[in-house]
Amino acid sequence: MNKLRQWFESLKERERRMVVIGAVAVGVLILAGGVLLPLQSALSTAVSRRDAKLEDLAWMQLHATEVRAGGGLLPQDTGEPPVVLVDRVGHEAGLADSLRGTQPSGAAGVRVQLESAPFDTLVAWLATLEQRYGLAIESITVDRTARPGLVNASVTFTQPSR
Repeated sequence: MNKLRQWFESLKERERRMVVIGAVAVGVLILAGGVLLPLQSALSTAVSRRDAKLEDLAWMQLHATEVRAGGGLLPQDTGEPPVVLVDRVGHEAGLADSLRGTQPSGAAGVRVQLESAPFDTLVAWLATLEQRYGLAIESITVDRTARPGLVNASVTFTQPSR
């Protein structure tokens, strides 16, 4: 440090001013480039993240009733074996006269045979089993009958593991 002071004192007045001005300029550049710019960048990033989160919150508050209402759309777990569930829901849907056989298929599957089932009722029954109870159609065969609007069907359902 002494050598630096001696060197500085050995300079002429004009050279000392130039060194001081240069040191101040370098100090300002270091402060601006090394501290203030990264700080400003971090601040602007934080502000934009906050704004995005506020927009998300506003959207969630606006659509909260829709989200709560959609909670009923989750598949229900009745605790019934899939064979019993498919048969019960089929009877409730009005397919009791058309159900010809319901048997287990694999670990969590069910195979159902229907004869002369009203097509619209069959489609509504399939939608109910998927949307309300989470049963997925693994395979389906639908054949028309001689009477319009009635079909014969063979459906295999699987129950996804939870």
